Amino acid sequence: MNAGKVAEFITNWLKSYSESASARGFVVGISGGVDSATVSTLCAKTGLEVLVITMPIHQEKAQYQRAIEHMNWLMARFPNIKSKIVDLTEIFDSICKTYRADDSDPLVHLSLANTRSRLRMVTLYYYAQVNGLLVAGTGNKVEDFGVGFYTKYGDGGVDLSPIADLMKSEVYQLAKHLGINNDIITASPTDGLWYDHRTDEEQLGASYDQLEWAMKQWEAGKKPQDFSGDERRVMEIFQMHHLRNKHKMMPIPVCTIPESIRQA
Repeated sequence: MNAGKVAEFITNWLKSYSESASARGFVVGISGGVDSATVSTLCAKTGLEVLVITMPIHQEKAQYQRAIEHMNWLMARFPNIKSKIVDLTEIFDSICKTYRADDSDPLVHLSLANTRSRLRMVTLYYYAQVNGLLVAGTGNKVEDFGVGFYTKYGDGGVDLSPIADLMKSEVYQLAKHLGINNDIITASPTDGLWYDHRTDEEQLGASYDQLEWAMKQWEAGKKPQDFSGDERRVMEIFQMHHLRNKHKMMPIPVCTIPESIRQA
């Protein structure tokens, strides 16, 4: 991949889309991970107004620190960057208390992890609307169209997706080209939504390199039964996530009423 040309193309696309939408620029949630760091830097390169926000909720210290350092790095290099820290911990804890969430129930843990993501989406759209900005998504191709590894109406709720046509490995190439902090590039990917700070690989059961390989095989028409050993295991994991999360990737189903019934 020619990272320089890809960065230029995405930057131009972002600027053109914002201007066509009569927006002033973008708001980006900063997690301390490579995807949000890459998207926020590409948005900054448009020269348009960019608001970067980190929204800790019982956040792991190193992850939070990477987010702060990246925002400071952006502000030191781009005059069009503004930053904000919005601590959502108290709001999240209040929701848990209101719901009387049962900590012993695994489904409650999953629902609360998604609640964290949806709180951040609400926050990003608040600041987007009051500032005339667009919410820029930070999902890559493997997450958004491969395994559906995002929260519906959470981090999946965005106005545009600058890197959703890039595999995770390509995002890393772009991040290196953009000069993003090596601590961010080498950090283990995590969505930061769990109390135990589990990594993406621990949640998904396979690494991004493995899932990227599986996605390419899937797009070529291959299925798990076409492989054996660890390759088959990875393909089965990809297939499970892809099919289970297909509802996130498809338009909302609409019950279309036949005219014969409507007019009966």
